[in-house]
Amino acid sequence: MEKPERDIHAENQNSQLHALLKQEDRIIVNYYTDPLCCWSWALEPHWQRLRKEWDGLITTHYIMGGLIKDWKSYNDPFNDVSRPAQMGPLWMHASEVTSAKINYTVWNQDPPSTSYPACLAVKCAALQCIEAEEIFLHILRHGIMVRGYNISNEKVILSLAKETALRSPAIFDYSRFESDWKNQNGNDSFRKDLEKCAYHKIGRFPTLTFTSRDKGLIIVGYRPYDVLEWTLNQLTGDTAKVNNG
Repeated sequence: MEKPERDIHAENQNSQLHALLKQEDRIIVNYYTDPLCCWSWALEPHWQRLRKEWDGLITTHYIMGGLIKDWKSYNDPFNDVSRPAQMGPLWMHASEVTSAKINYTVWNQDPPSTSYPACLAVKCAALQCIEAEEIFLHILRHGIMVRGYNISNEKVILSLAKETALRSPAIFDYSRFESDWKNQNGNDSFRKDLEKCAYHKIGRFPTLTFTSRDKGLIIVGYRPYDVLEWTLNQLTGDTAKVNNG
């Protein structure tokens, strides 16, 4: 069965767009997030789809935001959250709005005291490679959002790191991670992430910034896939759907 003419035209547009972008610098996407951010977890399928469909055309960087340093200093007036028990209803709302699977009971059963250890763990993984950083960030998120693990606990973090190494031995080295974790070798990278958040006044997660040469756009908060795609199309100057498949 032959493809409709409009589909062939769209494919030609996509091919031309890809050829054009490959001659230029990639679009830089900075993803400001935190392992304890429920909206970032809800964004995950859209984010992964974006990375797949724009593979080779974007360069991504993960910046850990340090969402909760401790509960004495934490206050989120936007969502009216200042103590652990108030985080559960927020996660429940995020689950209902986005249909993401989120275990909000953790905030009553074993609430994390801080997100800093998990952020530091992500940056320790990043010392190996960006793939290790991304995989471990996902497993940390899944650990708390779905499985209800307290990822502020060191034993939990190390246990999830072992699990990551078993799942992806070619990418994630547990022995190296354990050494980097115990020696706090990710501290400098995490500190720079916090400084970057402060400098750019990033106060909500997820936040994504898209930069291409002299143009830049920003998305604050959870958004569906079509908004992410539209943003990239604005930077490429084309409204055709980009699809490597």
